[in-house]
Amino acid sequence: MSQISNVVAVVAGLLGGEGGLQANIDVMAAAESLPDFSIGSQQVIAQNLPADIAERNTPGKYPCVLVYFDEVANRLREKSRTFSGTAVMAIEARVSSDRVEDLDAQLNVLVDAVTGTLDQNRGDWGGGIFFGGAYEISFAGVKHGGKNFIQTAKVTFTLDISRN
Repeated sequence: MSQISNVVAVVAGLLGGEGGLQANIDVMAAAESLPDFSIGSQQVIAQNLPADIAERNTPGKYPCVLVYFDEVANRLREKSRTFSGTAVMAIEARVSSDRVEDLDAQLNVLVDAVTGTLDQNRGDWGGGIFFGGAYEISFAGVKHGGKNFIQTAKVTFTLDISRN
């Protein structure tokens, strides 16, 4: 799988870079008259970690965004390539608060920032990675965790990858 080993880092870099999550959070929080919050580079995690494990093993800070592969398929569409297929990516947004009523608004802004960043970056990402623009969002219910309560949303999308 070495042909796609840096794809997660590419997506995480896109989110953490200039014009990424933080720029979109600032715009959307202001438009919704919500308190501004920040996402630092340590809060964009290129790993699939369940919330309970992340809280015990990392210096977790909320809100945070996890980027990871959901599924990878080498379809060999281009016979001359070593890898020519798709990678289903997942970006999981997590927010936490001691008050349940604060979660929904903050999670919606964070999800809008993720999808806004993806919308701004449709097309060729270089290095044989192409994003067509489609994504799906699933929201999970509130549960105990984090600062008392935690809520998550998962944005999944497919990248077309063609590499030697």
